[in-house]
Amino acid sequence: MSDEALIDSVQRRTTLYFTDFSEPNTGLARERSNDRFGDIVTTGGSGFGMMAIIAGIERGYLSREYGIYLFDKSLSFLEKCERFHGMWAHWYDGASGKVYPFSKYDDGGDLVESAFLAQGLLTMRQYFKESAPELARRADELWRGMEWDWYTQGTDSLYWHWSKNYGWKMNHRIKGYDECLIAYVLGASSPTHPISKKVYEACYKNSPYYYNGKSYYGIPLTIGMEYGGPLFFTHYSFLGLDPRGLTDGLTDYYERGRAHSLIHYNYAIENPKHHKGYGAELWGFTSSDDPKVGYCSHHPGTPDENGTVSPTAAISSIVYSPKESMKCLRHLYDDLGDELFGPMGFYDAYNPSMPADKQVVRSYLAIDQGPIAVMIENYRSGLIWKLFMSAPEVADGLQELGFYYTNNQ
Repeated sequence: MSDEALIDSVQRRTTLYFTDFSEPNTGLARERSNDRFGDIVTTGGSGFGMMAIIAGIERGYLSREYGIYLFDKSLSFLEKCERFHGMWAHWYDGASGKVYPFSKYDDGGDLVESAFLAQGLLTMRQYFKESAPELARRADELWRGMEWDWYTQGTDSLYWHWSKNYGWKMNHRIKGYDECLIAYVLGASSPTHPISKKVYEACYKNSPYYYNGKSYYGIPLTIGMEYGGPLFFTHYSFLGLDPRGLTDGLTDYYERGRAHSLIHYNYAIENPKHHKGYGAELWGFTSSDDPKVGYCSHHPGTPDENGTVSPTAAISSIVYSPKESMKCLRHLYDDLGDELFGPMGFYDAYNPSMPADKQVVRSYLAIDQGPIAVMIENYRSGLIWKLFMSAPEVADGLQELGFYYTNNQ
C-alpha cells in the first residue's frame, strides 16, 4: 500500500468512531469504546468529531446527507441540554441527557472542553454557511451564547470550572503552556462575551512551566514543560487553529509543534529507560490508556513514561514531522497492524515490554481518535485549518492577544 493509500485508510477507518459509533440519542461522540458507566458522551471529543466528519464528507467516507443528519441531532441535544453560562459540562449521559460528573465537584461548566467543542461548531458553521444555512445559524447561536467573561470571576484570570452546586470550588486557573491555548483564543474571539489580553498575559502566560528556553537533543524549545509535555499539547488547540506561520513574536507555533514532535522522536531513539521497541519507528508519548495503570500521561521526564506508546501521538503529529510520523505509522500498520489496527483505526495504546497478551489496550477514545482523523486531513489538504481560520472572529481574537501570521495568511 502506498503512503497516500495508507493514510487514507487510517483516516477513513478512524472517522467511523464519530459516525457509525456515535451515541444514538445525541449524535455526539462517546467518551470511549469500553465505558463501564454506559453511553457517556464527551463535549470536547465531539468537537473533534465534528471536524473529522466534515473531512469525511469531503473525502466521500459518508454522504453529505448523513453528516447533516448527525449534526442536526448533535445541535438539537446541545441546544436543550443543561448549560452553565453558555458552557457545557465535560460529560453527559447519552441515555438521560443529564450531566455526568467528571469528578465530585466537576459537575458543571467545563470551559476547556467547551472550547474544543466550539472549535468544531465554528468549523461546522463555516462549512455549511452557504449549503445548509439553518445548520450554520444554529451552530453560530450556540457559539454566541458562550459566556467566556463569566469564567474570569471579574478578575484577570480565566477559570476552568463552574458548578451551580459548588460554584468556583475547584478554583482551577487555566495556566499554560498546554492544550488550553484555544480557550484563550476563542475567549478573545467572542463577539458577545470576550476576555481581554490582560487575562491571557496575567494567567495563561504567568506560569512556572510556560517559558522554557532549553534545548533537547539540540532542538530548542521556546515554551512548555520538560521535553514539551505530552504531545496532545500541540494537537488539541491546533486542529482548527492553523499553526503555520503563527507567532506572538516569541514563539513560532508551527516550529514549536515540530520541535515538540522531534524531541519525542529523539527521546525514543535515545531510549534512556531501555524500554523494548522504542526507536525511529516507534515513538510518541501522550495521555492515553495504558496496559499497566489505566489512563496516564506517558510523557518523557516523568515516571508515567513506562514503555507505552500511544498511536495518536506520532500520527497526529504528521503535520509537524511528516517523515518521522509516516515512519512510525508504517511500522504500526505494516509490522504490528494485525494486533494494533482494529475496526475504528489504531487501538489506543501499545507497550511491547508487557507480556504478549497484555501489550495492546483494545480501546478507543474520542480525544485520541479525533486528532488522528483531523490532523491527517490537515496534512493532506489543510481543509479544517482553512475552514476554522475563515471565521472572522478568530482573526480578531488572535489580534487582540498579540498573535499574527508571518506568511500573510
